[in-house]
Amino acid sequence: MAPQKTIPPAAWAGLFAMGGLWGCSFLSVAILIRELPVFWIVAGRVSIAALVLWAYVLIKGFPLPAFSRYLWRFILVGCLTSAVPFLLISWAQHHIPSGLAGILNASTAIFGVLFAALIFADEKLGLRKGTGVLLGVMGIVIIIGIEALRSFDLTSLGQLAMIGATMCYGLSNCVGRIMLSDLRPEVAAAGMLTGAALFALPAAFLISGLPPVPLRPETWGALFYLSILATSLPYIIYYKVIQLAGAGNTSLTTLIVAPVSIALGALVLGESLSLQAYVGFGLIALGLLVIDGRVLTCLRRQNPA
Repeated sequence: MAPQKTIPPAAWAGLFAMGGLWGCSFLSVAILIRELPVFWIVAGRVSIAALVLWAYVLIKGFPLPAFSRYLWRFILVGCLTSAVPFLLISWAQHHIPSGLAGILNASTAIFGVLFAALIFADEKLGLRKGTGVLLGVMGIVIIIGIEALRSFDLTSLGQLAMIGATMCYGLSNCVGRIMLSDLRPEVAAAGMLTGAALFALPAAFLISGLPPVPLRPETWGALFYLSILATSLPYIIYYKVIQLAGAGNTSLTTLIVAPVSIALGALVLGESLSLQAYVGFGLIALGLLVIDGRVLTCLRRQNPA
């Protein structure tokens, strides 16, 4: 078995940068939903992010794809990886705290491992990964709570919408690998966001009408943060970290997102979360660490049989 890739200092910096940028995105959404319909939040986010990424692709001189061949793929993968999960997250945050949204978002890597095992022959689950997935699912169940399913309300539906978003993220990694693996990652990301915009913009006009204008300065600030710093920039960092540390190590950034979203929700929005939310996050985090395997390896070295 090949040794697990280590995480060099530059990759650690990238992991914390992505975790911080994504962690702040939930506060941005909480600000945006005060003034913008969810469809316009999504349409604005993916459209601006696509323009920024295409500018980056052109500046770097990366080869462009044949759009007639890839357009339907961009739309399909873009809806799965961006438009639909962004819509679910924005809607969910009308009904659950931003910190809780950040905690549930940590299950993205759990579903990514599960879907990859179901779809790809080289991504078998195995005992360690299976245990990690089980711990993560237990964490989700604890956060949502059995009682929430008995007394089903908008809060329960908001939590399920967040889980739906993370399932989209997990599945989109597999679909992207099948449909866009022959493109440079940065070009594929720009194309996916373009595909998401081609879906989200008409949907926003049809469902929500014209965007409300003028917007408050903090709304514009939140939109540009969400589009550029929480969408375009992390894509660029993400693929560089994968090159340095591998995809498995890169998924650890989800453990950074939740604490950032919890802290900002408490400090800026005055949110407070239940004990079961923290317990559930602990199980999800433990599941991710078990999937990663590094902690188990260290324990075996310290306590050899």
